[in-house]
Amino acid sequence: MAFFRKLKDKLFKSSSKLDEGLEAIVADGGEAEAVEEVEAVEAGMLVTAGVGAPEGASSEPVPAAPEVPAPEPELPPVPEPEVPEPDLPPAPEPAPEVPPAPGPGPEIPEPDLPEPEVPQPEPDVPPIPVPPAPRAGEEAAPKRAGFIGRMLGRGEATVVRRVLDDDMVESLEELLIASDMGVDTALRVTANMAEGRYGRKVSTAEIKQFLADEITRIMEPVARPMPLYPTRPQVVLVVGVNGSGKTTTIGKLASQFRAAGKKVVIAAGDTFRAAAVEQLQVWGERAGVPVMTAPEGSDPASLAFDAMTKAQADGADLLMIDTAGRLQNRADLMEELSKIVRVIRKKDPDAPHNTLLVLDATTGQNALSQVETFQKMADVSGLVMTKLDGTAKGGVLVALADRFGLPIHAIGVGEQIDDLDAFDPREFAEALTGAGSGA
Repeated sequence: MAFFRKLKDKLFKSSSKLDEGLEAIVADGGEAEAVEEVEAVEAGMLVTAGVGAPEGASSEPVPAAPEVPAPEPELPPVPEPEVPEPDLPPAPEPAPEVPPAPGPGPEIPEPDLPEPEVPQPEPDVPPIPVPPAPRAGEEAAPKRAGFIGRMLGRGEATVVRRVLDDDMVESLEELLIASDMGVDTALRVTANMAEGRYGRKVSTAEIKQFLADEITRIMEPVARPMPLYPTRPQVVLVVGVNGSGKTTTIGKLASQFRAAGKKVVIAAGDTFRAAAVEQLQVWGERAGVPVMTAPEGSDPASLAFDAMTKAQADGADLLMIDTAGRLQNRADLMEELSKIVRVIRKKDPDAPHNTLLVLDATTGQNALSQVETFQKMADVSGLVMTKLDGTAKGGVLVALADRFGLPIHAIGVGEQIDDLDAFDPREFAEALTGAGSGA
């Protein structure tokens, strides 16, 4: 996907330290091994697991090949004894003189003796028939690189591997906690990574893949697009703290829904900040979506009620309501948000049908307390994570999924309209860990 290629380029190109940290952990205490040795170890693991031959298949076939060519050079001289056959023509001359005399009898066995000797070398041939085929490519076989070496395009390559022990597990825990994954999630992830692999040597690429797989497993249940309902208008309330990117997110979502054929109306509920209203009006013009506004300082709950009335009259599919940014520790502002919800429900008891909490990735672990508070006040139904391009840590998204299990509808990595897209857990995990980057 083009969006997640951009995610890999922008999100952690220069700011993320998780990728580099994983490499440093393996390098610290790890040893460089030849690729062929690594392949041999992996082949042994496959045999132990019941894959392939039960006996040491990784070592025995190699010495068998060089022993074969030794006896083969004796085979070419075998056909040479057939040359004496042309000596037979001189024999007929004495033949006519022999009939009367008994002497010709002893002369007959002489030509017969060389012929029976020819098949004698054949008994030596049966053990040798297998080698002739490999003998032709004998010189190229030992020089051929292993499978991983051929993949890397070089005959001699080394891979740094380290035993996955307690020290390494502890280093991984510290790295994940530093990347905002949270203590509980970090401990759970590393424990799952070590299960079944403890005591084994692992490379950087393997550790990255193990971590990406574990993150994907956690994120897959929450990767869901925002649901759409037949109710018209479907009310989408957007909440979040100051500067989290609510206004920009509303503009991008409205533009995308409009492009999908939906009739959208935006309500500029941040009546305390004139810049927010102007910003929404700009996005509305770009997307061809009407924006309802109210005088500065007006009651946002009243504006939300009026916007619902207009959206119903216009037959709109979606009504997206922006709200003023508010800190989760300001009880008065959170109560104002609760008032907006109560007023909306007077118009439609099921509204808002979606309550999106927009989170700024740069806030780190503070995002956890934001979700907890907003979920109590506004019954949050889904998350949108923005500004992933401006953080050195993306693990907070994993912590949110692990702790709350709320759907993650979209993530943003920039200011452009195509910088907000549906959340893909596998692509995100590989971008976060650097898995599949060839490291």
